[in-house]
Amino acid sequence: MFSDLDASWGPPAVAASAAVVVAVAGAVATKTDAWYRHLRFPSWKPPDWAFGPVWTTIFLLTTIAAVMAWNGDPDPTARVQLLAAYAVNGVLNIAWSVLFFRFRRPDWALAEVAALWLSIAVLVLVTGRVSVAAGLMNLPYLAWVSVAACLNLRIVRLNAPFRGLA
Repeated sequence: MFSDLDASWGPPAVAASAAVVVAVAGAVATKTDAWYRHLRFPSWKPPDWAFGPVWTTIFLLTTIAAVMAWNGDPDPTARVQLLAAYAVNGVLNIAWSVLFFRFRRPDWALAEVAALWLSIAVLVLVTGRVSVAAGLMNLPYLAWVSVAACLNLRIVRLNAPFRGLA
């Protein structure tokens, strides 16, 4: 009886825990200090308050997509690919915040965001292969990072050159 309960709650618990770790690490790396406030931004930049709700929604959707894909394909090879795709994406997600906010290198973050974008495209493919709905749940993440990449590019153009920590 308990093994059935563990099997049904295990994947959601692991996926939710991983999402929380990535979200918290990204949040800790994000410092909107004086350096950030003195950057020049394009007029179309979303307000700072919008980032929390958007990221919460994205993490919720990607977590659900991961669980759907895990439950939808019990093949061990497919599950390893799924875990690898999410692990790489989590590292790249955190790395962007570290590069941009901690290292104060939006130029490096701009180069890194291309890898992040590709990793999200892989998430769409590996989850969508199992469930179209799961693949579609990752599209808001891809769209948001597309906007973030454009914003990152404009910040680089408006503020370069960067020298990192002052």
